Amino acid sequence: MGNKTVQIFYGTGKGKTSAAVGQCIRAASQGLSVIIIQFLKGKEPLESGFLEKLEPEIKVFRFEKADKSYDLLPISQQKEERKNILNGLNFARKVIDTGECDILVLDEVLGLLDLGITTIEDIIHLIELKDGGCRLVLTGRKLPEELLPYADIVTNIDLEKDVKRS
Repeated sequence: MGNKTVQIFYGTGKGKTSAAVGQCIRAASQGLSVIIIQFLKGKEPLESGFLEKLEPEIKVFRFEKADKSYDLLPISQQKEERKNILNGLNFARKVIDTGECDILVLDEVLGLLDLGITTIEDIIHLIELKDGGCRLVLTGRKLPEELLPYADIVTNIDLEKDVKRS
């Protein structure tokens, strides 16, 4: 896997973030610098609490302040949260621009497209900004076809069976 890779994990199944984090752990164990920016997670304590244990080898950032996921917030709070999310995207741009890390994960960034928080052009611009420096890993439920030409590795993690336990 070269340095110039753009990798996308998408689909309806669980494990997209875990797959991306797995890439990060492998890279960090090889001495590479890793940054994860998480979007649309609200303040889910479980995952982020564990991820924080991986610091300083893996730096994790969340710009959202609300306790609930963006789509569950009242409109007034969504406006504020949207600003926070866009700050996260601007931070991602800066990280790519300055070559601050070897691997940058934008967790659930594809979900921002579904919610109309960012545009496909903005995501493509982020990828083009990369200029071969860092590896970029994107996750989300849906993969817009326009992104396919920009991706080197695409993994669809689909849900085939989900036996709900009562």
